[in-house]
Amino acid sequence: MAGKVIIFSAPSGSGKSTIINYLLQQNLDLEFSISATSREPRGSEQHGVEYYFLTPDEFRSRIANDHFLEYEEVYTDKFYGTLKSEVERILQTGHNALFDVDVVGGCNIKQYYGKQALSIFIQPPGIEELRKRLIGRGTDSAEVIESRIAKAEFELGFAAKFDIVITNDKLETAQQETLQQIKKFLAE
Repeated sequence: MAGKVIIFSAPSGSGKSTIINYLLQQNLDLEFSISATSREPRGSEQHGVEYYFLTPDEFRSRIANDHFLEYEEVYTDKFYGTLKSEVERILQTGHNALFDVDVVGGCNIKQYYGKQALSIFIQPPGIEELRKRLIGRGTDSAEVIESRIAKAEFELGFAAKFDIVITNDKLETAQQETLQQIKKFLAE
């Protein structure tokens, strides 16, 4: 039996990765969809583990041959995207495919899979709280933080396009609410 598709999108700092990591430990038969990229591997990253590493020309060829559910050229020759073959591999095993993608990619995947997909948008309780979280990470410069805030304001405009919007004001509550929504979806 084919699995289902669960899509997560959120502004940076909303807690999406923490919620996803929690869900991966909950025996929901979730398998994380590995994205493709044209950037070089970093550190110990391996092809087919963290990403599918393609050259820019390979990426463009696959775009031309309609191999992607969604993709984006983030910088010149630096592509990221979701291969249809990766998702089909997961679904054919009966597992449920889990995505962590930007809002436009999330909307595109939802449109492609329709009722077989559940799209979830994780939002912070507000922009000022998001700013505090990003500053609290201590990993970004003030300029990068403000760039992330501007992007978050754009992304928040897409929330209504998702099946479920969960405000992450208390992490445990957001995790439990997300878990219950996914269990309900998988039981349908």
